[in-house]
Amino acid sequence: MNPEIVQQQGYTSVFVGDAPVRELFPGIRLRPLWTGPTGAHANVLEMDAGTSWPRRDVHEPGPEEVYVVHGTFHDGARDYPAGTFLHAPAGSWHLPATTPGCTLFLFYPEG
Repeated sequence: MNPEIVQQQGYTSVFVGDAPVRELFPGIRLRPLWTGPTGAHANVLEMDAGTSWPRRDVHEPGPEEVYVVHGTFHDGARDYPAGTFLHAPAGSWHLPATTPGCTLFLFYPEG
């Protein structure tokens, strides 16, 4: 391991299992991983089988980037299996749900 790389200012690593857990809705948990100085942030979202967002999830002020890590994510229109990347532009919305459960990596480049 090169110690010069690890010690660079701003270089960050987080083990998902060590990230704090916040229950957003019953069976839906958010694990914040990183927040940048301009508000950009990265999270892991865990949705238990049979859960759904109780209202529209509107992407404001900027876009949402989603990578389906595990399971199947449903956005209110169709299913997306593990390995799928989604880009939701600012101002768009969806109704997150899952039948089998899923884990998502979420990135908000503009906060």
